[in-house]
Amino acid sequence: MSRLFSLSLCGLFVFSLATTNALAAKTAYDPAAGKTTYDTACSTCHKTGLMGAPKLGNKDDWAPRIAQGMDLLVSRSLKGYQGKKGAMPAKGGNAKLTDAQVGNSVAYMVEQSK
Repeated sequence: MSRLFSLSLCGLFVFSLATTNALAAKTAYDPAAGKTTYDTACSTCHKTGLMGAPKLGNKDDWAPRIAQGMDLLVSRSLKGYQGKKGAMPAKGGNAKLTDAQVGNSVAYMVEQSK
């Protein structure tokens, strides 16, 4: 019985490592790749502040958002968000963008706005 228990624990441990690595990979964004998406899809609002969008590079606009964490920023960018000062349409209004493209673009904007 103890061998079965040990084997089960080992299996659970390996599974937990695989899950942790998958989650880490899911939340790893590439800001350099995000610049292209920003330039083609996000700059319309984030360059000018249209619809209350935080302007790229404006630390005052971005600081409270950055403090909320990347997961929340990306989630709101993917699903859309209605805030007190404005609105973020899902995927910036471009449903053809992949989740990775949106995440990378958010990472780019965050990096440029710290």
